[in-house]
Amino acid sequence: MTTYFVHESSYIDDNVTIGVGTKVWHFSHIHKGSKIGENCSLGQNVNIGNNVLVGNGVKIQNNVSVYEGVILEDYVFCGPSMVFTNDLTPRSKYPKGKEGYKQTLVKYGASIGANATIVCGNIIGKWAMVASGAVVTKNVLDHALMAGIPAKQIGWVCECGSVLKQDLTCNECSRAYHVLDNGLNDLLECNGGCGNGI
Repeated sequence: MTTYFVHESSYIDDNVTIGVGTKVWHFSHIHKGSKIGENCSLGQNVNIGNNVLVGNGVKIQNNVSVYEGVILEDYVFCGPSMVFTNDLTPRSKYPKGKEGYKQTLVKYGASIGANATIVCGNIIGKWAMVASGAVVTKNVLDHALMAGIPAKQIGWVCECGSVLKQDLTCNECSRAYHVLDNGLNDLLECNGGCGNGI
């Protein structure tokens, strides 16, 4: 018995794993070797390349191609028509093959806005938010709010998605954070292991 939904207009290659509760909508294609987690939503005209790893609870909106070399951890959001790449110096005449691809990692809970571009070889940190139309050319810290071309950090965002105040607290859900080398960490998750003595 099938435990996921695939629209009749979509194509699923052999050797693909799709988790329970996942929905694949119109005109999409999942290529061989890919693994899609549970309770994901793949919108219209989504292309998942060979050997791509997609975690649980991921939402990929319409017209997104997730190329080989991209890894999406759990609860990642990919906005409509955003773009991944996997080759920094592509030439049609001199194809590199997958050995030349640069890996891109989008970490747990991160969101990428509509029409944003993620240049390959970078890491998007946990709960980071990339604004619509931004072009990410370097690693993004956990909880960072990125905007512009090239994308620059313009603030911090809470796990709930709200922009944090200057004191790194959230007006919406009252979470509080402090700064670490890799971005922000929720004070309630720290339990004294972050050097702040709490």
